[in-house]
Amino acid sequence: MMRLLLRRLRRLSPASGRSFSGLPAAQVRRTFLDFFRDQHQHLLVPSAPVRPRGDPSLLFVNAGMNQFKPVLLGTVDPRSQMALWRRVANSQRCVRAGGKHNDLEDVGRDGTHHTFFEMLGSWSFGDYFKEEACRMAWSLLTEHYGIPADRLYVSYFGGDAGSGLSADRETRDIWLDLGVPVSRVLPFGLKDNFWEMGDTGPCGPCTEIHYDHVGGRHAAALVNAGGSELVEIWNLVFIQYNREADQSLRLLPQFSVDTGMGLERLVGVLQGKRSNYDTDLFTPLLDAIHQRSKAAPYGGTMGTEPDAQVDRAYRVVADHVRTLAVCIADGVHPGMSGAELVLRRILRRAVRFCAEVLQAPPGSLASLVPTVAQTLGDSFPELSREADRIADIIDENEGHFLSSLQRGSRLIQRTCLRTDGGPFPAAAAWSLHRDLGFPLDLVDLMLEERGVQVDRQELDRLVSHDQKMRAEQQVDARPRLLPDVLSLAALRHAGVPHTDDGPKYRYHLENGRYVFPACRATVLALYDGRALVPEVGPGQRCGVILDQTCFYSEQGGQSHDHGYLTRGGLREVLFSVEAVNRAGGYVVHQVTVPDHLRTGDQVELHLDQAHRLSCMVKHTATHILNFALRSVLGRSVQQRGSRISADRLRFDFSVKGSLSSAQLQQVDRCVRDVISANQDVHTLEVPVRLAGAIRGLRTADEVYPDPVRVVSLGVPVSELLDGGTDRETSVELCCGTHLLQTGSIQDLVIISEKQQVKGISRIVAVTGQDAVQARDMGRALSQEVDSLSARLSGSAPSSLGSALQFSKEASALSDVVDNTPIPQWQRRELQVRLRAALRSIGAAIRKLEAQKAAESAAALLRRRGQMELLVDAVETDSPSVLMKTVNQLSAAAPLSHVMLLAHQRHSGKVFCACQVPKDSPALAASDWAVALCRRLGGSAGGSALVAKGTGSSGDITEAMRWAEDFARKKAGR
Repeated sequence: MMRLLLRRLRRLSPASGRSFSGLPAAQVRRTFLDFFRDQHQHLLVPSAPVRPRGDPSLLFVNAGMNQFKPVLLGTVDPRSQMALWRRVANSQRCVRAGGKHNDLEDVGRDGTHHTFFEMLGSWSFGDYFKEEACRMAWSLLTEHYGIPADRLYVSYFGGDAGSGLSADRETRDIWLDLGVPVSRVLPFGLKDNFWEMGDTGPCGPCTEIHYDHVGGRHAAALVNAGGSELVEIWNLVFIQYNREADQSLRLLPQFSVDTGMGLERLVGVLQGKRSNYDTDLFTPLLDAIHQRSKAAPYGGTMGTEPDAQVDRAYRVVADHVRTLAVCIADGVHPGMSGAELVLRRILRRAVRFCAEVLQAPPGSLASLVPTVAQTLGDSFPELSREADRIADIIDENEGHFLSSLQRGSRLIQRTCLRTDGGPFPAAAAWSLHRDLGFPLDLVDLMLEERGVQVDRQELDRLVSHDQKMRAEQQVDARPRLLPDVLSLAALRHAGVPHTDDGPKYRYHLENGRYVFPACRATVLALYDGRALVPEVGPGQRCGVILDQTCFYSEQGGQSHDHGYLTRGGLREVLFSVEAVNRAGGYVVHQVTVPDHLRTGDQVELHLDQAHRLSCMVKHTATHILNFALRSVLGRSVQQRGSRISADRLRFDFSVKGSLSSAQLQQVDRCVRDVISANQDVHTLEVPVRLAGAIRGLRTADEVYPDPVRVVSLGVPVSELLDGGTDRETSVELCCGTHLLQTGSIQDLVIISEKQQVKGISRIVAVTGQDAVQARDMGRALSQEVDSLSARLSGSAPSSLGSALQFSKEASALSDVVDNTPIPQWQRRELQVRLRAALRSIGAAIRKLEAQKAAESAAALLRRRGQMELLVDAVETDSPSVLMKTVNQLSAAAPLSHVMLLAHQRHSGKVFCACQVPKDSPALAASDWAVALCRRLGGSAGGSALVAKGTGSSGDITEAMRWAEDFARKKAGR
């Protein structure tokens, strides 16, 4: 009775507190964060970058929970701060374009779809659950934002008989207790109100809060109906199950709450706008676009009318420039694969709408970046700091695409005229995509505006074929065997201690050689891919968890250790370790067992010492390289990724353009100085708070354990902590395995440096004997280029044969220089010299060919005279000389139809070249050449005036007779 009375009282009570109607977006965001921090003791954590941290399943961060997946999956490093989080809130920048969640093609068609958006989120990890989450949400919306309760509806999970799931009545009753009328608490099924992370993994029922833009009515029927009048604004997910591989559900040992509310939609509600583009998150951008375009001001129209097309372009450009700015600030640049390719599509869509629909001049898109920084900079200060660099990258990419856009538009127009209203050929659409870089959805848009459709079935076939070919080229990697969230929880519940991997750092120098002590361990757990098991049999693949290990698990860009295990001293049975990974504090050794293995077995670990030492060399060398780059190029250089393996190292970093030869030599000298100094490599575990205060510290975008390992070259970490030195040195947070002295590297050579995308360069380097060999090869190739240059400068080639031989030598040497591991600065210098030599040789060849052609043409004219139809043979092994001879004959006799053949007697090959007068409608040169060369089993091509080709024949006289007969029949003579 008392519960019913409380429900009625709450239902009748007006919303208390101040109404925030018309609240600016920045204050909406701040109110959310302050509410959870100040009133409910949530820790505010920064937004993660839009490039996912160590999650290859995602192109972009597309939800607030992405950065917390390690917590939800139980794989979080127990030493990290993240492992301690219980209540968390933030505003996460998200991108939904490409992959499973893709809003790209819907952007601009309505007022709510975006490729970039902010997700306001709150989380509980094993702390509060359903009741507290619902109360917090209702309080924030109705009391702090002042949204009238009679505009809100809530949905909950109504159960699913097929899955054996009953309705979430607990959540329904919580809403009723909060005063929501029963007619506004609505049940829905799996599709709408059951959240899943993926095909397997954590999942659970969710409850959603919906807002009615109209109000003053009963609109329950519109909830989840897909209309724009009644929209979902907040989703509260109760993560309580784990979806197994067999699709069954098991309760999780720890329940969590994950809530998400899109800022753009919430601001629309609070500012009384049904379209997000009418809020102050977008209106400054729309005004800035109008100032730069020749279009009418933004009118907010939707649909397919001409005015709506212009307004759609406004929305597309406003949305896309926000996405571009945020992604580039976070290190994702337009490129040719993965997330970079998606961003390239977004940029090209924006450029096309900007240039063709809004008629804005080149550079307009980049000029919008300061406005983006103004509207989002309070939350994401990176935008203001990086504004100039972002604009430069957009501007350069825009310039590249504008030229392609003009060519593509002309191609579409010509093709549409040829098809005369029929379907647009799939091959032409695919060519636009493959050759000119047009996103396929952009091709669809451009055709849609002309009222034309592509041959969708054939285009889908071409896309499918391309995807199949790409998949076949990829290496078939075996999936990692990592315990799932329930198995990890079972390990903790059973008291299985986290793996002690300290032995991986326990090595020392002895008489100049690295010594890796023996390591023995006990098998604590075995994971067969589905569950923890006490035993595995021969041929079975499993994950082995030991009490301690000397094997390095793959992390921080460094590849895992190689080696094998032996059991109980039986050295003849080797358990080869295929991979080593970390999960929730446990190191998992992936093994295909040759014999039985049981928990409790004693094993000895045998490290592949040569592989480990090579990785140590490369990792320390990477730190030196990072330091050298910052020393030469300045502190603006930021690491964007690295990969360290036994054979080479790869290092990605931010820089405006590719390094010059002089800069590469400076970096080379700096690296060699540190190596030759044989500096000591110092390491120390330090609390994260103290480590962050070290002067000159370099970090990467990773979640670090606490305490964290600090690696310093030449200066003890303790001195750096005390601030007792002003010496510039390399100091980084790093969990990798390193040398003890830099001299063991011997040498480092950068063998490749190039821009992956605008603003991001990649260096590939080798060390040790590979570096020594690269320098030796560089010197040898330099001597060969010197020799070629000396011979060329001594005297110009006197004959065409000698000139062609020079060209062949220079081209072959250029290929060797391009593809041989040598210092990159030296490669650049040799390439410049070889290009100059090839230009000089090319000029000589063209001069000699012209002379040879003039001699042949004069001889033919003397022998045959000026004829209306001239078919003959000349002695030359150069197709270029043959064509030039034809040109000279046609110049001397403009009314002649000329075809010359050159028979290569040693191979039987026949070169063909022909030219016809400009006013020769009956006989096109291309038809003439194609007909003869096809008869000779070859091919030809060209224009109506000039053509050439090849074929094969043992009797050139017969070929000449046939070609002459063909021409006479065509010309009607």
